[in-house]
Amino acid sequence: MRHTIGSVLALGLALLLSERAAAQTAPSNFSANDKFEQMGPALPTPNTFRTAAGAPGKDYFQNRADYDIKATLDDAQQKITGTETITYHNNSTDELRYIWLQLDQNLFAKGSTGSITRTGGVSEGGMSFTQLQNLTSVRERSQQQASDKFGYKITKVTSAGKNVQPLPYTINETMMRIDLPTPLKPGTSYSFNVDWNYFITEYYGRSGYEKFKDGNSNYFIAHWFPRLCAYNDVNGWQNKQFLGQGEFTLIFGNYKVAITVPSDHIVGSTGECQNYRQVLTSAQQQRMAKAAASKTPVVIVTQAEAEAAEKARPADVKGTKTWVYKADNVRDFAFASSRKFIWDAMQTDVYGDGHKIWSMSFYSKEGNPLWGQYSTRVVEHTLKSYGNRTIKYPYPVAISCHATAGGGMEYPMISFNGGRPEADGTYSEQVKAGMIGVIIHEVGHNFFPMIVNSDERQWTWMDEGLNTFCQYLAEKEWDYNFPSRRGEPQYIVDYMKADKSVLSPIMTSSDNVINLGANAYAKPATALNILRETVMGRDLFDYAFKEYARRWAFKSPEPADFFRTLEDASGVDLDWFWKGWFYGVEPVDQDLVTVNWYQPSSQNPEVVKAEAREAYKRRMNTVSKQRDALKKDETVVSQDTTMMDFYNRYDQFAVTDADRKKYQDYLATLTPDERAVLESKQNFYTLTLKNKGGLPMPVIVRMEFEDGTDSTARFPAEIWRFNNNQIAKVIATSKKVTQWTLDPYQEIADIDTENNSFPRTSKPTRFQLFKQRPGGFGPPAGPNPMQQQRQASQAPAPPAKQGSGKN
Repeated sequence: MRHTIGSVLALGLALLLSERAAAQTAPSNFSANDKFEQMGPALPTPNTFRTAAGAPGKDYFQNRADYDIKATLDDAQQKITGTETITYHNNSTDELRYIWLQLDQNLFAKGSTGSITRTGGVSEGGMSFTQLQNLTSVRERSQQQASDKFGYKITKVTSAGKNVQPLPYTINETMMRIDLPTPLKPGTSYSFNVDWNYFITEYYGRSGYEKFKDGNSNYFIAHWFPRLCAYNDVNGWQNKQFLGQGEFTLIFGNYKVAITVPSDHIVGSTGECQNYRQVLTSAQQQRMAKAAASKTPVVIVTQAEAEAAEKARPADVKGTKTWVYKADNVRDFAFASSRKFIWDAMQTDVYGDGHKIWSMSFYSKEGNPLWGQYSTRVVEHTLKSYGNRTIKYPYPVAISCHATAGGGMEYPMISFNGGRPEADGTYSEQVKAGMIGVIIHEVGHNFFPMIVNSDERQWTWMDEGLNTFCQYLAEKEWDYNFPSRRGEPQYIVDYMKADKSVLSPIMTSSDNVINLGANAYAKPATALNILRETVMGRDLFDYAFKEYARRWAFKSPEPADFFRTLEDASGVDLDWFWKGWFYGVEPVDQDLVTVNWYQPSSQNPEVVKAEAREAYKRRMNTVSKQRDALKKDETVVSQDTTMMDFYNRYDQFAVTDADRKKYQDYLATLTPDERAVLESKQNFYTLTLKNKGGLPMPVIVRMEFEDGTDSTARFPAEIWRFNNNQIAKVIATSKKVTQWTLDPYQEIADIDTENNSFPRTSKPTRFQLFKQRPGGFGPPAGPNPMQQQRQASQAPAPPAKQGSGKN
């Protein structure tokens, strides 16, 4: 609806008064709120360990542990036996009477808390034995063994050095406390030995073995040795039990690891191999030399070599080989081993600074042709993409290993990734994109948390969320049309509009998060994308994000360090954003309720009275008037003119000399600037918006004009600071607007787009017409597009039609 305002001055006064009224009055739709107040006590108090700016303080410390490990992989029994010497460095200001180690394999021990607290149910409808077996996870099946097969067997704990003495220790499920003979004073170190063994479980997504029909197994060995817990200024000892969902809280150290495997196995590992000459053939060493100067992957172990090796059976292989690795300043160590492995690699100058990095892949033939074509190139791309927005990759190698059909897991310099084509070598686009995406994600974890070393046991989002965000950006840099699953705001809408009773804030302890994928991966990644694209802008965000990585590389940040750094380095107050996206579960739902159209009145009587005449005509154009017009000559006044007086002949819309003089007198009072505004014929629109979801976000509104052009107005989230429920906003345009649309580019994850337009628009929902056929309807399952094309190319040509030839 269009309204006319009496004058330009009246318009300005009206706008001023409306703004003051919004701030000073409290109508029924008003909601004074603290969403834009500073977080204050919600964040930990800054101190000398962690500053108010989000940086490490002058007294920041972190302890470290150096490892010398010797381990043997028994392929026949599928067992690891190891011994390690650990040197623990106490860099804190505290005296330590005992130290804590993590025994993660005890998650699989019979009766572990992580297993027996898993919940679920069986419906009355029943299920097949296959369904029941698939429903039960690897770790749960391990609990049902009659024996205590799984979990660590700690066989010895002693001091190291010349005078070796047994050390008392206590095992509490997945944690082991070692009591020191004398307190470990600040600035000192202590060395001790641990001997252990355990049976390897089936691969369960993080580690284990995958057994093939040919009798061989690929081993992906991780959280396989007793390793130190973190001790820091925030938690003291971080010795929360490993329940399976919350991952690992670890400290940095130097590693020397000797891995003894069957003689025909190929090993990929964290660190740099120290003895390739002893474990590789001369031909393989020559290929390594070629790969060191190649910009494309070079095959080190060929598929033919791998196929020849996999004909052996574990019990038939004689002899062993020991692969020796060295890794400095890493927080963990993992390796993969198999006789089935194909291995390709290239050593390239990733950042153009003269420093070359090995990109490698290990995979069995079941992964080809996808793995040979893509994996190593994706590894290199990931290092480049992540390094450009954080810090340059500091390690000498990055490895991608092919493990089962889906999912992935990360460790320093090595990751285990899914994505397997069909047996005939074809694959769907989804499988290809999934493989590339998971390699980017898991290799990207080298940056979060392997370098920026957050506490995974407590805060999954600090590595998974940040990493998923960087993955999304790297996917776009790999292929403009890459079908990313997470990152775009519209992808998180279904999760955010779920019932609040099944939602948990991002700031929830890892083991307590409901729907981990949406909560700790997708939602924080989306939030960071919104910060980058809509709230902060790319330049401010990219600088602040890079500063966070620089500050906390090889250190252990907490959530407040991330929040504070992004604000400190950008100069943008984001407390309202952290409160809404990270501490709350309210969704975004902006409603464009009404739009009122105003134009300033020129007070020109020629115009004003002409408009009034037209308005009167419209108002009087009723159905009764239309029908009565047929008999208007039969009225009394029409038939008897003596019944007429002045007002029957008076034209209330006629312009008089008095009207013209009054108008001229008004013009004389205007300044040139006011005269220009009056003559501009601006349109003023008052938009009434409601924040139905509760989460305040920027208001982005697109205007489509009657001449076919359009424009977008943007208002920061602070537009809601005086009233979190409903606001009014005036927008002035020189053109008439025919359509208004909120969030036109899907930037803020609005959960209801039906109320984002004014006038309201609707689109039809398509329904499918189909012929009835047995078993329901819908496209049948069938071959993937590659198989379809292959089948079509191999099909015989159709016979020629009779009579088609020329005489």
